[in-house]
Amino acid sequence: MPRKLNSTEIELGLKDIHPDWQLNTASDHIIRTFHFQDYYQTMAFTNAVAWIAHQQDHHPELLIGYKTCQVDYSTHSANGLSSLDFYCAALIDQLSNKK
Repeated sequence: MPRKLNSTEIELGLKDIHPDWQLNTASDHIIRTFHFQDYYQTMAFTNAVAWIAHQQDHHPELLIGYKTCQVDYSTHSANGLSSLDFYCAALIDQLSNKK
């Protein structure tokens, strides 16, 4: 089972991912909203996120709009953030060419 990260480890994890990821300290989640030109691009991205989630066996909450996809990571079994959340966030960052 993944281990819950402490605040120092979370701060280090945030430095390794895109700065658009936001920490929700009230719920121990990291959240990022990705923006696209149209629905097709949004769904292509969402499907790529689903593939990463399947490969890592770690599934984020997704909120999908016409031109946006919000990705929300936390580890339920750790009751907070784990290193797997940051690893998956970094993999998803690679899908976006907006650095």
